Amino acid sequence: MEAIKKTLKDSAGLRWLVLILISGLTFGTYWFQDFFSGIKPLMITELGITSSQFGTLIQWTTWANVFGMIIIGGIILDNWGIRRTGIVFGSLATLGAALTAMGAAGTFSDDLDTQMWTMMIGRLLFGSGLEVVCVIAMRTIVKWFKGYELALAMAINMGFGRLGSTLGQALSIDIGGGVVSPSVNFAATLIGIGLLMFLIYIMFDVKLDRQLKGNVATEEDEPFRFSDLVKLITNRSFILIALLCVTFYSAVFPFMQYAPDLLIHKFNFTYDLPERATIEFFGSKALGNASVYIALFIFALAVTLVPGRIKSRRGKTVSLIIVLVLFVVFIYSLSDTFGMWLRNGPKTASLIPLGSILFTPIFGKIVDNKGRAASLMILGAFLLIFAHLTLSVFDNVVLGYLGLLSLGIAFSLVPAAMWPSVSKIVAENRLGTAYATMFTVQNWGLNLFFWGIGWSLDKVNPDVVARLESARNDLEKQGLSNIEISDKLRHMQFVTQEIPSFDYTIPILMLVGLGVIAMFLAFMLKRADRKQGYGLELPSGAESPREKEARERANVE
Repeated sequence: MEAIKKTLKDSAGLRWLVLILISGLTFGTYWFQDFFSGIKPLMITELGITSSQFGTLIQWTTWANVFGMIIIGGIILDNWGIRRTGIVFGSLATLGAALTAMGAAGTFSDDLDTQMWTMMIGRLLFGSGLEVVCVIAMRTIVKWFKGYELALAMAINMGFGRLGSTLGQALSIDIGGGVVSPSVNFAATLIGIGLLMFLIYIMFDVKLDRQLKGNVATEEDEPFRFSDLVKLITNRSFILIALLCVTFYSAVFPFMQYAPDLLIHKFNFTYDLPERATIEFFGSKALGNASVYIALFIFALAVTLVPGRIKSRRGKTVSLIIVLVLFVVFIYSLSDTFGMWLRNGPKTASLIPLGSILFTPIFGKIVDNKGRAASLMILGAFLLIFAHLTLSVFDNVVLGYLGLLSLGIAFSLVPAAMWPSVSKIVAENRLGTAYATMFTVQNWGLNLFFWGIGWSLDKVNPDVVARLESARNDLEKQGLSNIEISDKLRHMQFVTQEIPSFDYTIPILMLVGLGVIAMFLAFMLKRADRKQGYGLELPSGAESPREKEARERANVE
């Protein structure tokens, strides 16, 4: 038998370069997915939308995917490959982001209905590309990292996504300078940059495919058959992990859109930061604040990557201590700034993805080395329940902080364990369809809860909605501009409190129920794996009972 030749993916440096290039689109799309949450109060006061309209705008991100766009994209991916599919759906996400930006700027009309429809159509196109782009990223990581640091690579890619979410939430106000349109323009530009990074990646992908075709051990992909989809959706373990995906993410992503507003209304956090709480870098406050989050992301990577490159145990320990000491010094040097950030709604809400930035690479490393993926999903679901209980039932701000941090950890645990587990359950040449099916089911839940939280919030707070509408009408009669009206309404809400606060208790309690369901599904998945033998509790690269049985049977034959 001819020896297998070394390929590009056997080079650690090239693997990680590819990961960075792929993560550009992940970073940009996650930023655009979540940045609106940081300017929700501004959109209500400047544009005059309601919480229900805000929820509807976010909901439109999921519509095409609810009706099967992701599955179509996954099938296209399995047939067209990574390159062509990435260009098509990356361009679709970029086009949708650009249209959303034009709607926010009033390019076609400054009439609210026209602006809303333009932004909703833009979010629809963006969402149609968004989830397929995520599937492409995962499929690419499996292609380059299977047999190596798969869980860690997926975790770091997710870390880039969470970094995008965090920066989008925390910096959209700084970037906009109190105006909606600049924040949307910036977010749309990031997706365009991510698409350019993907085009650079294509050069490496072409060369790798040429090398793999010359490798006699490489299996050729089979064309997609409908029976493959039937086998997928009748696999018990896959059904359970797909349902876990929808319940978990439905309890996290919709909440993230409303978290800054919840903290402002429930715990009296501030909306605007004082001047002394901002950090300037090259004369830019937005860039200065962004550097803090990027530094935290670098520390998270350093904790997992630096000790792993050192062979001796003593060297590993020393390097870890150095990283942790530098981290403590960094936190202490900005302690006054962090103290003010932790009383600000948008900045504090960024603890959710910030927690995942810090912990996802660590948990990915644990899954690679120790396994226990199903057990970690159970723990993550428990933390999800605790988080939403503290943020809905209790009014204690300390419990609120613990809840946000717990949600950030859960947001790390479950994805770091779940997504690599799919590659154990499903054959590699059908991962595009598998991930696409999971994202489709996920979007059914997101569609319901993006809208549902906003709808229930208006329903349980009719007095707040009526007071806001009445105050806006009075200010419009005075001939004030939208920006002036926005400033006045924010002052009435958050300073003089002439307009009462929204009560978020009922909307967030709905998410507690999702956490309970997620925990049940995680238990069932662990139980099913014992019977089906996919080895979800085993480290990456370890032979599963199913693979061992197939090998022994092949040897007998």
